Amino acid sequence: MITDLSKYSIFIKPGRTDMRKQANGLSIIADEEMELNLQSKNLFLFCSRDRKLLKCLYWDRNGFCLWQKRLEKDKYPWPVTEEAARQITYDQLKMLLSGIDFFKAHKPVIYEEMN
Repeated sequence: MITDLSKYSIFIKPGRTDMRKQANGLSIIADEEMELNLQSKNLFLFCSRDRKLLKCLYWDRNGFCLWQKRLEKDKYPWPVTEEAARQITYDQLKMLLSGIDFFKAHKPVIYEEMN
């Protein structure tokens, strides 16, 4: 059965992650470094040093699911620092997997009234 990922909260681990890690190692990173609940509707994304390999980890009813996507060409847009990382939406996940760098999207301009 394929899970509806649109119902999950999606979190990115900024910077590089050792892609030799599997579900157990990545779950420790999500629990200890990201300090997030592993068994709730959370999905965690990790990226390799060269930004060509992405791994996704989430809990599905009775165990962890782990999948990966490797790019043959180009690189994933990926935040390097904690400040650049954030929780993302399902639509942003689809953009990320398509190679769209929404991290560098224009920021809204807020004007203040001057007296």
